[in-house]
This record gives sequence, structure tokens and C-alpha cells, in this order.
Amino acid sequence: MGEGDEMDQGAVMDRGTASMAGLDAYIYEAVRTPRGAGSEKGSLHGIKPVELLAQLYRGLESRTGFDPTEVDDILLGCNTAYGDQGANIAKVSALYAGWPISIPGATINRFCVSGLDAINTAAMQVTTGMADLVVAGGVESMSRVPMLADKGAWFADPEVARKTGFVHMGVAADAVATLGGFSREDCDALALESHRRAAVARDNGHFDRAIIPVVGSKGAEVLAVDEAIRGSMTAEKLASLAPAFTEFGAAGFDHVVLSAYPELVAVDHVHTIASSPGMVDAASILLIGSKVAGERLGLTPLARVRSFANVSVEPTAMLTGPAPAAESALSKGGLSLSDADLFECNESFAATVLEFERALELDPEIVNVNGGAMAMGHPLGATGGILAMTLIDELRRRDHEVGVAAIPAGAGLASATVFEVMG
Repeated sequence: MGEGDEMDQGAVMDRGTASMAGLDAYIYEAVRTPRGAGSEKGSLHGIKPVELLAQLYRGLESRTGFDPTEVDDILLGCNTAYGDQGANIAKVSALYAGWPISIPGATINRFCVSGLDAINTAAMQVTTGMADLVVAGGVESMSRVPMLADKGAWFADPEVARKTGFVHMGVAADAVATLGGFSREDCDALALESHRRAAVARDNGHFDRAIIPVVGSKGAEVLAVDEAIRGSMTAEKLASLAPAFTEFGAAGFDHVVLSAYPELVAVDHVHTIASSPGMVDAASILLIGSKVAGERLGLTPLARVRSFANVSVEPTAMLTGPAPAAESALSKGGLSLSDADLFECNESFAATVLEFERALELDPEIVNVNGGAMAMGHPLGATGGILAMTLIDELRRRDHEVGVAAIPAGAGLASATVFEVMG
């Protein structure tokens, strides 16, 4: 072995020693687009997903002044990696943005948890010493690539769907409500509160730090705020809405639920379009790195990833995973529920959050304090990043320290991440 080889091996041993000692993964910046309505009339429908990401990449450069050549990897969540979002959009979007060809990229699909999983995977790369600086987040343009457009076997192949207990997500939410005894009035009330909190947060600038307005091809601003919030929503309006998933249940999904839960007599269809997550277009990215990388680039961390956990629960009701995921993530970080100041549980449906609060015996006043997906939409792959930065910014605004973001996903998946704000 020559002298150069000895030096290389020493470098590897140093990195291995650092990994065993346990490095920290810091979040140095976090930016997102506004959420645009997920239809052809939505403000972001005309903007390609790669362009949404490219604008965030440029915004990240502008805010931090860092050189993209410093980036070791790009990890992006995308639930429906198809069409405009196919072909490994993490790598393609970086090339489209003109970032160095030396940067790798990977697209992650853990269903609705994909964006949070990208953050957690980036944190693993940093804490093991395998990377110094990673861009992580996600994207979903639901107006251009509708949910289920990829025709995966889980839902599109009748035999696979039958053997895996697949039901439409809305029917699963109604199953959770039925099992938990959550009424139509309970779900409507939470939806109303989500819109109220989101409108207050928007009007008071709670989202402003993270949002980078989207511009069109001629440089004119296309969207600067989340598009779906309805601060004028009323209880009377909500009460007038018809249940959204009764027909899906009658088409056979109720039978699947009742087979999985024979103690139920029927599925009570309580969710409407208002107590369900809206379909929207958005992208989100975070700059995650080691302490050494931050010092080298002159960056001050917003927070660190303290711990995280992935779980899986019964796949038919499928939306009850956030509570055990949050408990596991806190435990892995050496913390308990009482150590957490705030929680973000994705408003996949109203019953998801109601079950989360009941299971963990949480005060609703510390859960989704700025509203959630019922008011602002759930851009699937981008949601994890949005929840993370909303949580971190609110912790900092309140001078709190620890927060937990938790998201359920299809087939019973769920993940949670504990974020600790830096002083």
C-alpha cells in the first residue's frame, strides 16, 4: 500500500469514526412554493413540476449564497412519479435548473410519506457521514398528474387489490371515523377550524418566510399565497355538503372494510370534500447538512432532525399510523410525548387527526396550529417538506424547542420526524 493509499484509508477511518460517534443533521434552509388548486383552473397548472423545483433551487441559492457544487445528493418525494413527474424528477429537475451534472438525484415513493421520507433519508446520509450537504423535499403537480394516474397494481389490478385489502382512501377515512365513533359534526368542526387557523396564519404572515412566489415564463408573479384557503367558510356551508364517498363504499369498498372489521355493522360515511384533503400543486425543499458543512458555508441552522420512525398498521383502514409513528420517533430520540411542544399531523382526512389526538391524548391546541390539508391541500410528495418547515417556523415563532411531524400513507404506512429548533 502506497502513501496515498494510507491517506485515503485514514480519511475513510475518520469518516467511520465520526459516523459511530453520531453526527447531527441540521436544516439550514427550507423553502416551498405556494399550494395551487389542483385543477386546470389552478394558478400553477401551467407550470411544469421541474420548473416549480427549479425556482426553488434558485431561491435556495439566493437565500444562502451557497454553491450548488457543494450538494452531495438530491432526494425528492413524489407519490405519482408518472408523466411530467416521471423519469426520476430529482435528477431531471436539477439538470433542468442548470445545476452541476455532478449532483446525483433520487426520487422516493413511500406514498404520501414520500417527502418526509426524503428528509429522513437525507438526515441518515448526513448522520452517517456519507454526505455533508443534501437537498431533500418533494413535488406533486396534481392538476397535471392526477393521483392514481400511474395505475399501480395495488389499486388497478383487481386480484392484487383484493388480496391486499385495498379500499379508496376516503372510504378508509370513513372506516376510521366509524371505528372511532367520530361523527359528521366532529369532522365538520375540525374542517372549519382548519380553514380558520389557516386564514389567520396566512393573514399574519406565518407562512411568509418559507414561501417563494412562483413566476411564469415572462417573469410575472403567478402565485404568492396558498390558493385553497377559505377563511369565510361557515358551519352552515359545511353541513350542506353531501358525504363524498358513499358511492365508492356501495361499489364494494364498504364490503372490504366490513370483512376486515366484522365488529362493524356498517360504514358511516361522514367525510365530505371539505373534511378531506384538497388536491393541489406544490414543491418543497430543505437544505440539510452537517455542522462542518454549515460552518464552511457560513450558514446558521434553523433546526436539526432529532429522530424519526417508520411504521405500518392495518392496511384497509390504513390511516391510523401517525400516533404509533410519533411515539416511536420520540422514543428513538430519547423523548416522550410531554417533551414535544407542537405536532403536525397531516390532515389526510378529519378522522385521521381526531384519531391521532385521541390516541396520544393531545390537546388540540398544540396540533396543526396553522391549519392543514383540509384548508390548504395535500400535495402528496411535497407535503412532508411543507409540514416540516411549517412546524419549524412555528416552533421558532413561539420560542419552543421540539416538534413532531407525522403523516399516514396508503397500505397502512406512516412516518414521523422529530425536529429540534436551534437556539
